[in-house]
Amino acid sequence: MKKLNMKKTVLSTLVLAMAMGGGTAAFANGNGKDKDHDKDKDWKEGKNGGVHGSFDFRITFDDLKGSDVEWALKNIASLSSKRVFEGYEDGSFKPRNTVTRIEAITAAVRLMGLRDKAESSEEKQTKLNFKDANKIPDWAVGYVAVALENDLFGENEDMVQPSKPADRLWATVLLVKAMKLDAEAKAKVNTQLSFKDAKQIPAGSVGYVAVAIEKGLIDGFEDNTFRPNMPVTRAQLAALLDRTDSQMPGQDQTTAVGKVTGTVSGNTLVLDQNGTLKTYALHPEVFVYRNGAKVSASQLQNGDVVRLRSYNNTVVFIEVTKKAVEDRALQVSGFFDSMTLNKEGRIATVTVTNQVYGNTDKATYKVASDVAIQGDVSRLVKPTAVELKGKDKVVETIIIK
Repeated sequence: MKKLNMKKTVLSTLVLAMAMGGGTAAFANGNGKDKDHDKDKDWKEGKNGGVHGSFDFRITFDDLKGSDVEWALKNIASLSSKRVFEGYEDGSFKPRNTVTRIEAITAAVRLMGLRDKAESSEEKQTKLNFKDANKIPDWAVGYVAVALENDLFGENEDMVQPSKPADRLWATVLLVKAMKLDAEAKAKVNTQLSFKDAKQIPAGSVGYVAVAIEKGLIDGFEDNTFRPNMPVTRAQLAALLDRTDSQMPGQDQTTAVGKVTGTVSGNTLVLDQNGTLKTYALHPEVFVYRNGAKVSASQLQNGDVVRLRSYNNTVVFIEVTKKAVEDRALQVSGFFDSMTLNKEGRIATVTVTNQVYGNTDKATYKVASDVAIQGDVSRLVKPTAVELKGKDKVVETIIIK
């Protein structure tokens, strides 16, 4: 009997090193319960954590601190913006908790864009033929049914084992199947894996691991082991799902890519998408990830290549996938706020403001000693509209509108 042994997905070698550095703390806290809610709350309910403007789910969480989980910040935000993960009512994500098989199946189905189908009355009423069907939570019946319909189970699997911890190998096989790469995996069944513990990987699963490595979904540990039986944490599953998401077949209508044109102004962001300019509205709590850190939308640069995700026609997540090439030219429009003078009485710096998604954003620029001022100098007071031009982040011209 072929057995799906999907286990935890590891991220890059660096991430794996971090996970190893976390030791027991990163893997042992797996019961997922606390006094406020039960373990399945994240998966049972369609919303949590209160209403945040135009969407009723969280993208940022209160407990993503510590080097053993901070690396997954972007992945968690990305998956949360797609409602694959939703966190808990107390504002936590519980990144170190292990994931059960039923939770991993639920996440995979949601990643495939089949959440509505899985939560439909028709799917929820499916009579499943698994031996342990009576152990599948009522809320998850539709997810198991949809997973079965989409070939996420092996032909000979007769049990779901919903409460069993998902491990690296089992999770790897599951997501390769979700990517519709089953045939490709079977074609690589005789691949010789180089891991020291490759013999622990069942022959029928070797091709799935090979495909996952080829697609950049997983990697080994620094000691060249794969550790197929190691349980997957919520943070690690989020990272694996996010990597899988970018390679899923089909077009996700909520996701867009393009190059930032200009700077963020008001509540809008303009993207150049293959020569066509499109304007996107930003949510006040939009999550922006650039250069390895969460930043404000005002820090997006002209020329940044981004991937964004919307909900209710409002952008809630932005990831800079390629930073803009450093542009020596400086061109900024805004409203004059203040200036400082040097010992000679010349303008040394100028500060301008802009309204960015409802908040006032200030930026201060150095001014060249021979700056040219165009317009009525007497109007250089707050809040006159101005345009700054120069290069190398130094203002050479101030245009008073």
